Amino acid sequence: MGLGECVHQDNSMHYSTSCPIFLRSVLSLSLPQGIILFWVGSIIGFALTYTAGSLVALASSMFLMGPCKQLKRMFEEKRFIATIVVLISIALTICAAVWWKIPALALVFCVVQFLAMAWYCLSYIPYARNIVKNCATSCLA
Repeated sequence: MGLGECVHQDNSMHYSTSCPIFLRSVLSLSLPQGIILFWVGSIIGFALTYTAGSLVALASSMFLMGPCKQLKRMFEEKRFIATIVVLISIALTICAAVWWKIPALALVFCVVQFLAMAWYCLSYIPYARNIVKNCATSCLA
């Protein structure tokens, strides 16, 4: 079986196996290191760790449904804008931290990453985006 055939197959792991792998991947890398780096004042280190955690979260979600299905779903019409904003904010966080070396801007892009990733994740829960929109409208009115 070639690599192309393997990539096009759906994930055959059972949820009892794939969910713990997903959670461990997300929590083990970014959470402890990010908190420590933020606490000691290394905003750039925090931004890079947070970005690595975002990338791991996107990659590890492929354990839940398989890589091809995940990529197809990421770019469906209802998730397209959120996916693009997540990817662009990841790239801009890396630019702000590594090349531009502007900690405040890197932190702003981390916030954008968080919001975009939350909006992206809400797209998988039926009516969740509508509920959040209605709550935000109520709070701001």
